Amino acid sequence: MTIVYPRRQRQLESLVRKLGLPLDAPIKWQLLDLALTHPTVSDTANYEQLEFVGDAVVRLAAAVILWEKYPDCQVGDFAAIRSVLVSDRILAQLAREYGLELYLLVAGSATSDKVGQESRLADAFEAVLGALYLSTNNLDLIRPWLDSHFEQLATEIRLDPARLNYKAALQEWTQAQFKVLPEYRVEEINHPNRNQERFAAEVWLYDKKLGEGRGRSIKAAEQAAAKVAFLAVNNQEKT
Repeated sequence: MTIVYPRRQRQLESLVRKLGLPLDAPIKWQLLDLALTHPTVSDTANYEQLEFVGDAVVRLAAAVILWEKYPDCQVGDFAAIRSVLVSDRILAQLAREYGLELYLLVAGSATSDKVGQESRLADAFEAVLGALYLSTNNLDLIRPWLDSHFEQLATEIRLDPARLNYKAALQEWTQAQFKVLPEYRVEEINHPNRNQERFAAEVWLYDKKLGEGRGRSIKAAEQAAAKVAFLAVNNQEKT
C-alpha cells in the first residue's frame, strides 16, 4: 500500500530503512504518514488517535520484553522499570536517535517551539508505534528494532535502582483505580550531619497514608515513599 505523494513516500521509506525494516513489509503507509503529522498541520488528519493507540502499544512492548528478559523480576519492579522506559524523556530520546523530527510535519508556531519539542517527539514516536501495530495487528514490525533499546535501558536501570520511577508507577495506579493523583507531604529533618537523609516524605490518597520514606533530597524522599506505597498496594491486589 502506497501513499499519494511520491516525495512523502520516499521520506517514509527512508525512516523505515532506519528502523531496519524491509520496504516490502506490510506497512500501511497512509497510517505512517498520519503518525508523523502534527495537529498544527490538520485539525482532523493528524497523529492524535494513533498516539492513543501507540501509548498502549509501547507499554505492551515494554511489558513483554521485561517478562521475557527478567522472568524472576518482581511485578513492582516491572512496573517501575516500565514507567521509565515509556516516559516522554526516553521516547523522545529514541525518536531523536532515528531522526524522527526530519519526518514530522509541523506548522505554525510549533515549528519554533523548542520547549514542546520533547513532548511532540514522544507523541509522534508513540503514533508511529500505533501505525506499525495497526499495520499487522501485532508487534512484528516493532520488536525487531525496539527490543534492543528497551533491553539495554532495562539493564542500565536495574544496575542503578535510583533510576526506578516508583512515583510514576504509583501515579499510574491511583489514576487507574481512583482517577486522582497521590499527594506527597514532605518536611525537612534537622540533622547535624548534612550528608544524612535530610527529608521525610509521606504519600497520601484521600485520607489514607500509603507509605513514607526518607532521602537526601525531596525527590529521593518522595521516591522512597512511593516505592513503599506501590509495593504495598501491589501486594494487596495479589492477596
